[in-house]
Amino acid sequence: MNGSFQGLIPKEPKILARSRGQKQSLSQVFPLQASATSWAVPIIVSVSAHFSDLSPRLRPQPDFHLSASENSTAAVLALVAPDMAEVDRVIAQRLDSGVPLVGEVAKYIISAGGKRLRPVLLLLTCGALGYTGAQRHNLAAVVEFIHTATLLHDDVVDESTLRRGRPTANESFGNPASVLVGDFLYSRAFQMMVDADSMRVMQTLADATNVIAEGEVLQLMNMHDASLDEEGYLRVIRSKTAKLFEASARLGAILAGSPAAIETACADFGQALGTAFQVIDDVLDYDGNAAEMGKNLGDDLREGKATLPLILAMQKGTSEQSQTVREAIETGSVDRLSEIVAIVRETGALEATRNAAATEAQRAIDAALQLPDNAHRQAMVVLASQLLNRRT
Repeated sequence: MNGSFQGLIPKEPKILARSRGQKQSLSQVFPLQASATSWAVPIIVSVSAHFSDLSPRLRPQPDFHLSASENSTAAVLALVAPDMAEVDRVIAQRLDSGVPLVGEVAKYIISAGGKRLRPVLLLLTCGALGYTGAQRHNLAAVVEFIHTATLLHDDVVDESTLRRGRPTANESFGNPASVLVGDFLYSRAFQMMVDADSMRVMQTLADATNVIAEGEVLQLMNMHDASLDEEGYLRVIRSKTAKLFEASARLGAILAGSPAAIETACADFGQALGTAFQVIDDVLDYDGNAAEMGKNLGDDLREGKATLPLILAMQKGTSEQSQTVREAIETGSVDRLSEIVAIVRETGALEATRNAAATEAQRAIDAALQLPDNAHRQAMVVLASQLLNRRT
């Protein structure tokens, strides 16, 4: 799957090129072909060697039919609300287990809420392509189970204590229970995907789950590594986060029996949306509100994660600023968190990171516009454009 933080740019720019050495930019490592959709939402860019020079602007399409009040994530969720109610019914039914602790832990994390973007994405894709079969609810529950399993395992590995505004499952039930219930959710998801009676479905979800696991290991290997560059960062988030978004959108096309070009467009949409989602999530760790986010600010730094705001801050900052960020990553210390936050703001790293998310949102929009024009496709466009405004 090709793609980068390049977005729609008329020629190959040196976006994210490092200011020293000859390292390749993300757009060189992951070349993105120009979209054939000439009437897509434009991004206005100033091509330069530095990522902060991008100035993306997302504008509505000429054929955009949603009213101003509908042009929101809430309107998107309302469109699929009846389907999500059915997904919730499937989830409740398939969480049933003869082992009480399994149901207790699983229900604890699932009932915490969350955006449920992955099942929403699958349902939107099905709607855009006209698929109305029952398997859309089953597979939407499957991707939510897989996602929930990754959360349970993530929180153990990261030693997290807060998620969605309340104690994590490992904090409440202990690490062993969290890991084992995560395993249960994975295995239950694979039981459920067999019901689709499709090797393509099985292959897509099996491949996605494997890539996600590889992404988790990659992230673990990169902990406290201040030398991680944009290429390494992108590889982790493409694997760890964007892959399940990609699979969710692809599944909608598979269920609908869509031609290869449409399936690819759906997968591209999911990958770009998932990448943008994670990039904004990394911004919020330095520019968010703990009460709104439901997690502790500075968690990424505490875990020694070199995310894009820190990578760009080290590139753009003075030698002293770069050294401060480097030491914080290597030690996982948040003692100077306020100083780190000031550095990522002063150097323009936060703005540059938001621009990276905007180019990915644009790539998602371009992919969505290859689908039939209907309310569900329009909702996909809204979802991508509104993603940049998320605060949780």
